[in-house]
Amino acid sequence: QVQLVESGGGLVQAGGSLRLSCAASGRTFSNYHMGWFRQAPGKVREFVVGISRSGGSTYYADSVKGRFTISRDNAKNTVYLQMNSLKPEDTANYYCAATSTWGWTKGLYDYWGQGTQVTVSS
Repeated sequence: QVQLVESGGGLVQAGGSLRLSCAASGRTFSNYHMGWFRQAPGKVREFVVGISRSGGSTYYADSVKGRFTISRDNAKNTVYLQMNSLKPEDTANYYCAATSTWGWTKGLYDYWGQGTQVTVSS
């Protein structure tokens, strides 16, 4: 089992920044690729970004490319999501997730956090 706990969400004005963190415990963190997903009210949960076990590979959804940056610190069992130039359409509950299989389909992810709310006001 891997337990994931997100933090760092909040209310921010459009154009602002937030940094989300996801702390992992349980099995060896560096064995898992990590991803961030988000879900807005009434919408399906969508992939935002993924990072490989070592951090050497990343993959971003087009909607956040150039604005969001994922990183991980395997020594601290933590993955981060730096979000800049936030837009109202980024408003959602953000989830981190862990997978043994590299990809961006949510069905591939075995473990999920409880989510942290990000609200961007216009």
